[in-house]
Amino acid sequence: MATPTFQPIPHDLNELSRVVVDCAFRVHKALGPGLLENTYRLCLVHELRKQKLNVQTEVALPIQYDGLQLESGYRMDILVNDSIVIELKSIDDLLAVHHAQVLSYLKHSGKRLGLLINFNSVLLKDGIRRVVSK
Repeated sequence: MATPTFQPIPHDLNELSRVVVDCAFRVHKALGPGLLENTYRLCLVHELRKQKLNVQTEVALPIQYDGLQLESGYRMDILVNDSIVIELKSIDDLLAVHHAQVLSYLKHSGKRLGLLINFNSVLLKDGIRRVVSK
């Protein structure tokens, strides 16, 4: 069986993810950990829009299965420039299921890059996971 090959993430998408992470750091520096997820979402969206980025929130994600389109209520927290999926958390610890959630969102949306950001981290760098799909 051949090993799957992955195409590298394009430079402009990597640069966009850097801008997103910088915005998340600004929000975390100003607010600190321990607040509700929605507070961080609203502030991060504000920061991203200040950067003149196209930001959508609570983006519906229908699931395709065996010729069916399931409108199952899944929603991506934030979609930036129609290319980066951001899933926000404000929890004690990120778990493998959170990473799997972002991978599923990438798969079903056709996007390649996601950021899983847990604002409930003392150091935000410890709460950011970059997730790449094929």
